Amino acid sequence: MGGTKHIDAELITALLREQHPDLAALPPTLGAVGWGNQLWRLGNDLAVRMPWSADDTDELLLKEYALLPDLAPRLPLPIPVPKRLGRPSMLFPRTWIVTTWIQGEPADRAPTSLGSEAADTLAAFLAALHQPAPSTAPTGRHGRGGPLAAINDSVAHFMNDAIDRQLIANPDQVREIWHDAINAPDWNGPAMWLHADLHPANLLTKDGNFCGVVDFEDMCAGDPACDLGSGWLLLPDGAIDRFLKGYSPAPEKATLRRARGWALCKALVCLIVGDNGLHGRPGGKATWAPPAQAALRRLVSTAS
Repeated sequence: MGGTKHIDAELITALLREQHPDLAALPPTLGAVGWGNQLWRLGNDLAVRMPWSADDTDELLLKEYALLPDLAPRLPLPIPVPKRLGRPSMLFPRTWIVTTWIQGEPADRAPTSLGSEAADTLAAFLAALHQPAPSTAPTGRHGRGGPLAAINDSVAHFMNDAIDRQLIANPDQVREIWHDAINAPDWNGPAMWLHADLHPANLLTKDGNFCGVVDFEDMCAGDPACDLGSGWLLLPDGAIDRFLKGYSPAPEKATLRRARGWALCKALVCLIVGDNGLHGRPGGKATWAPPAQAALRRLVSTAS
């Protein structure tokens, strides 16, 4: 599907006129360009998510369309709720959706500054999200939510890349964090619902606290440590202990060790993406570098 046509406001209006004419008068404006989707704000309260790159994005949008309406009412933070489904047509050959628009700034651009409040907010959100999933729930892509051993090769690649770029000041300590995490016992509880892609661009903030969570295309069932690791990446210094104490049920020691491994994996990816952005490389996002650097510093400073 690499030949997806150029997406602009005129195309979105034409698609709405074709399939959802009652929304066609609302003006679309570009909100963000992600890895797989473009997000267009539609009027004041809605948004349109348009796939523009990865071939599996259509399937992931259908997953969000099916799962998020039932999930949203039990979460303490707003999430984009799908309202309309757009089908492939002669105008555009792929699936697209209309969702609610969530107010706020991405945390990579506007980090949280209220440590205690943000820790409580994130803990409450994950406690509400992490409920046992049915056997029909999707499994995670790229090893998300599974045993850390499944992503060992990827983490080694990211770590070596970051070391080669001289982005890690203390590689031996970073390797030890991963060694400890991957040797922790695997999750033996029920598979829990996960967001599975909690990084600073997918959390929205306002006035120093989180105010929304977006991009659920990787939502799956698995080990809650996958999401808990986001605390090191998303929260300011000194807030991680409060976050972990506020999360219920209290995570076991093995879960905390795996969570640190997931935090390290996320930080390495964000570090590389951030460095790419700082040097103008394709796909780079310079705003991802500072939270990644801070997460590595926190992980190393609290290593046992």
